[in-house]
Amino acid sequence: MAANKGACTNPPYELLYWPGIPGRGEFIRLAFEAAGVSYKDTANESENGVKEVIALIDPSSTGTDGNPPLFAPPALRILSASPGDAALIIYQTPSILSYLGPKLSLAGSNEAEAQWILSHTLTVLDLNNEAHDVHHPIAVAKYYEEQKEEALKKAADFRAVRVPKFLGFFERVLKGNEEKGQGKYLVGGKLSYADTTLWNVLSGLLFAFPKEMEARKSDYKLLFGTFYDSLRETSGVKEYLASDRRKPFNMGVFRHYPELDRQ
Repeated sequence: MAANKGACTNPPYELLYWPGIPGRGEFIRLAFEAAGVSYKDTANESENGVKEVIALIDPSSTGTDGNPPLFAPPALRILSASPGDAALIIYQTPSILSYLGPKLSLAGSNEAEAQWILSHTLTVLDLNNEAHDVHHPIAVAKYYEEQKEEALKKAADFRAVRVPKFLGFFERVLKGNEEKGQGKYLVGGKLSYADTTLWNVLSGLLFAFPKEMEARKSDYKLLFGTFYDSLRETSGVKEYLASDRRKPFNMGVFRHYPELDRQ
């Protein structure tokens, strides 16, 4: 299996997430790839790696090596530079991105930009969660087919109300930062983890709701005319997207059910 860009024998960062799907782990992968920083994607790089993910969320666990128990992946294991010291393990996507941002030079150039980047990222992840809830509006543990009628109603509202609300907001953010960011960046004049996070959600929406998104593209000229295509061509991201490390959307957060799309 191909190693990640810039891989080294013992990378200091280890991503712990389910294998075979982009999911919420993709937000972490994109940050690493955009920064050109090596990391280990345990479950995708090792045949038995998924066992480590499962062990971390064992309902009987009270934690390990000084770390508290984890609620759910993704998790990031940060190896200590001092031999013998326990690794730090953190979870929750925005917490991981906030931790990595300054270390990967993806958190802006000052304190204000760092906070704006985090705020935009949390807003993008709200959209991510709402997209997931379209096909699971009642219960995560139930199959889509068990809540299809409710999903159809949820999808209609999501497409008509929530999608334009979120996309319109990010179009305004890009417009407000156009002097520095030229439509390419949400904050300041360089790439941040808010940009990679938004790009991934837009990719997921294009997969899950292709007709709806195609019909709306012209309403958001900076978002789709500049931002989306520009980030896709960014060094690091471009190579990653062309590699087999980039897992296709399938049955994770973003799912394509034609009946939930614009008819």
